Amino acid sequence: MSGRGLAGDAAMVVFPMPLFLPGSDVTPVTQRKEEFYAALTKWAPAGAGTAKRGARMVSVSGTSYDEAQAKVANLYISNLWGDGLPIVPATAARVDWILRGTALARDHVIGKFPPRGGIATVEGAAIALAMAGGRPEYLPVLLAAVDAFLDPHSDSAALQADSGSVYPVIIVNGPIAKQIRLNYGFGCMGPDPQHPAGASIGRALRLMQQNLGGALPGIGAMAMFGAMRYTNVVFAEDEAGLPAGWLPHGTERHGYAPNTNSVSLVFANGVSNIKRRSAVKETAENDILQGMHRIADVLRGAQLGCLPGYREGTPGVMIFPQVIAEVMAKLGWTKQSIRQFLWEHSRVPQAQLRRSGALEWIQIQAAESANLDPWPIASRPENFVFIVAGGGHPTNAYWLPACCPHVIGREITIPPIFEELLSAAERDLGCGSDACLI
Repeated sequence: MSGRGLAGDAAMVVFPMPLFLPGSDVTPVTQRKEEFYAALTKWAPAGAGTAKRGARMVSVSGTSYDEAQAKVANLYISNLWGDGLPIVPATAARVDWILRGTALARDHVIGKFPPRGGIATVEGAAIALAMAGGRPEYLPVLLAAVDAFLDPHSDSAALQADSGSVYPVIIVNGPIAKQIRLNYGFGCMGPDPQHPAGASIGRALRLMQQNLGGALPGIGAMAMFGAMRYTNVVFAEDEAGLPAGWLPHGTERHGYAPNTNSVSLVFANGVSNIKRRSAVKETAENDILQGMHRIADVLRGAQLGCLPGYREGTPGVMIFPQVIAEVMAKLGWTKQSIRQFLWEHSRVPQAQLRRSGALEWIQIQAAESANLDPWPIASRPENFVFIVAGGGHPTNAYWLPACCPHVIGREITIPPIFEELLSAAERDLGCGSDACLI
C-alpha cells in the first residue's frame, strides 16, 4: 500500500491464495461483505504517515566475542533482517566507515522501496552494505543501482512481488569497475574472492529489497521458486576487450560518453548457458554461424517473460566472451548485426504459439504483435541487451532471459576522497591489478 503512495495501514480484507485460482468457490467473498463495507466507510489512518527517524540502536553483549557474534546472528534471523547467510554486524562505526564512499548526507532520501514502501536513505544503503560485508568504495555503485531500481519506469513495484522469480541484474561500465575489483572475466557472475565487490553490492541491494521493501518469500515477494540469487547479479562489461568500433553498453543503451561510470539495471528471471562452439572443426565463419543459430533456437523458446519488455524494454541479456567478440568483429559482425540476426532468427511460428497457448498471453500484453507470423520476441532488434564479458574461452554464450519493461541507466557519482578509499583497499586486500591476480 505504502509503495503505491497509499497509507501503509490501509484497510484490507484478506483471503487465502487458493481463492484466486481458476474454478475456485468465491462464496467466502460474499459471506464477508460486511468487512468490505466497514473498510470503505469507517477506516481512518492510524498515524501521520511520516517516516520514522532516529531509530534506536540495538545493544548485544556476551561473555566472549563468539557469543556476542552468535547473538547478533540470532537477532538478525529472529527479526527477519538477514538472508540466511552470515551477516556482518552493522555497528555505528562500520556504517560511518561505509559512508565515506559518498558526499551525500546520510539522511538523503533516495526513494520508497516497493512493495512495502520503506524509505531508502543513503544511511540505509550503507547499513545494508555493511551487513553484506562491503566496503566504502562500493557504495557509489550501490547508490546508483538503488536509484535505478526505484525509478518508476523500472516497474520494480510490481516485479519485486512478481511470481516469476525476477531478480535485478546490474551491469557496470566505466573505470570504476576495475578500480573496485568488479569482475568482467572468468566467473564474472560469481563467486570470486579476487573480485569481491559484485557479491557485496548485489547482496546489499537484496537486503534492501527485503528489509525496506518487505520482499519476504510468500509475504511481500510471490517468487514461486526464488531466483537462486542471494547476491543478485552485479558485473562489469569487458570494455578493454571490446573490438575496435564496438561501443560500451552504457554508451549504446543510455547515451553516456565512453569512460563514464554508470550502471544499467535489467530485471531477469533466469539464466541459460548455451553451447556456442561447433562440435567438430569448422571454418571460423561456419563456427560463428552455427553458434548464432543455436543461440537463436534457445531464444525462440518463447518463455513469455519477455512480454513486459516487448515494446521498450528487453527480452534478455546476451553475453559473449571477448575471444568470440574479436573473431566475430574480424568477420564483419557488429553489436547491432548480432542483435539483428538474433531478432530475425528467434521468431516463433504462429502455429507454435497457438499450440502452446502463448498467443493468448501475447494478445493480452503485446496485442499489436499478435498477428505477426512468425512472431518476433521483441518489437525491434535494439531491445536486445548485448554485453562482452566472461572468461577467455570460446565454447559458451550466456543468456539471461528478462522480465523488464525498461532498461534503466544511472551515472555513478564518485566521492572526492575516492583515491584515498582505493589506497585503503590496496592496503587491506592487497594488490588489485591484473598482474597480481592468481
